[in-house]
Amino acid sequence: MKRSQRWFLVAMIFAGLQLVACTQATGGPSTKIEPAMVELIPGTKLNRVVLTERAAQRLDIQTTPLRDEQVKGAQRKLVPYAALLYGLNGETWIYTSPAPLTYMREAITVDYIDGDTAVLLEGPPVDTAVVMVGVAELYGTDTGIGK
Repeated sequence: MKRSQRWFLVAMIFAGLQLVACTQATGGPSTKIEPAMVELIPGTKLNRVVLTERAAQRLDIQTTPLRDEQVKGAQRKLVPYAALLYGLNGETWIYTSPAPLTYMREAITVDYIDGDTAVLLEGPPVDTAVVMVGVAELYGTDTGIGK
């Protein structure tokens, strides 16, 4: 191989590497996996948030079952106070997890707060998985805040 041919080959390899790097940097043909998918729940104005496993780990999403206990002589639904999310118009929400890595905002009615526990008047069924860590991050993803 002649010296000029070797330089040409080196130049072509170098140009090809730069082209590949530019394509990846600009979001070209390389496949990018989004950490969250937000989809409208049919018949509502609410979304379903589906996270990748890695995204859920980064956000440290933790759930606990909604409990049903005797409180002051009556069976009541209980959730951690940390699970509550307050809307701009005074509404109260929690995020539930109906399936792995899937989260939905659900309206609840709080009767009162006792320490770190919210006693509910209305809410999802007992044993529903309720998000208690990562609530604010899910809300940001759900509503597009921070984009």
